[in-house]
Amino acid sequence: MKINFASDNYAGIHPDILNAIADANHAPAIAYGNDHYTDQAIDKFKEHFSDDIDVFFVLNGTAANVTALSTMNRGYHAIICADTAHIQVDECGAPEKFTGSKLLVTPSQDGKCTLPQIKNRLNRVGDQHHVQPHVISISQSTEYGTVYTFDEIKAIAEFAHANHLYLHMDGARFANAEAHLNVGLNTLSKEAGVDVLSFGGTKNGMMLGEAVIFFNRTLARDFLFIRKQSMQLASKMRFIAAQFHALLSNDLWHRNAKHANDMAALLAKKLSALPSMTITQTVQANAVFVTLPKHMIETLQEKYYFYVWNEGLSEVRLMTSFNTTEAEVNGFIQEVEKLL
Repeated sequence: MKINFASDNYAGIHPDILNAIADANHAPAIAYGNDHYTDQAIDKFKEHFSDDIDVFFVLNGTAANVTALSTMNRGYHAIICADTAHIQVDECGAPEKFTGSKLLVTPSQDGKCTLPQIKNRLNRVGDQHHVQPHVISISQSTEYGTVYTFDEIKAIAEFAHANHLYLHMDGARFANAEAHLNVGLNTLSKEAGVDVLSFGGTKNGMMLGEAVIFFNRTLARDFLFIRKQSMQLASKMRFIAAQFHALLSNDLWHRNAKHANDMAALLAKKLSALPSMTITQTVQANAVFVTLPKHMIETLQEKYYFYVWNEGLSEVRLMTSFNTTEAEVNGFIQEVEKLL
């Protein structure tokens, strides 16, 4: 059986979360989120993020981003994002199809949007011949595993609001970002000025399910209808809600994310000590980008799942998850050493 360094999506379900699903299966419950499991999960979110929020559950990360952005935009609006953003690269045009909005990308070497780049996309405001920038979308952590600091987010949020824009955060790996900075979920989102957060669960030990959190609650007004029209209203909502309740209890979200981060840091440390290896991005969350000699990639992929990120550079992405073990990291390093 191959060992997973390809994606935290490859990982299974954390046992506590699997037990929560089983517990929610013992008796019938009202459908479409009108059940006490959903109420309890929302209460858990409010414990971490404050009472002054609206929380909705959807099935997957693309849906969380698309429904959130659909709520924030009209068809003549535009969304500013990094050229590496998931909404730009990995969602098959869904954000543009369902929001009707154009994506305006900024170049990025580390996955982040910077204020100078954002400002360069804010032009022709009020010109009826051009789409109007309306939302800035940032990924936390980024597609390169880098993490925005509180001050970086705050600066982008203040610029957005000063220019009548909203700030959306794709937080598919938000827990990993917080585990790196250790400043608190609310601090890294609402207090930093984020308007809407797509909060990830699938990549942090859940079977499926993401949450859309509105800190700017006026934006949530039509979300119930957008979610339904987008085919994201789960009839048996309790099975998503029960997972989130377990994830947000007893610091499970933090323990899972921190372990994944720690395994990535260990993997990067051991790889960087080997010859012919270059770590290409700062390792802050649970991703390691490294250049490997081309001759060893195919051989390693016989035993390990991982993606070649840039064939021209021979750069690969190695992802860790809540259930990656030190033995798996050490085993990978031993295989690399043999091939060297």
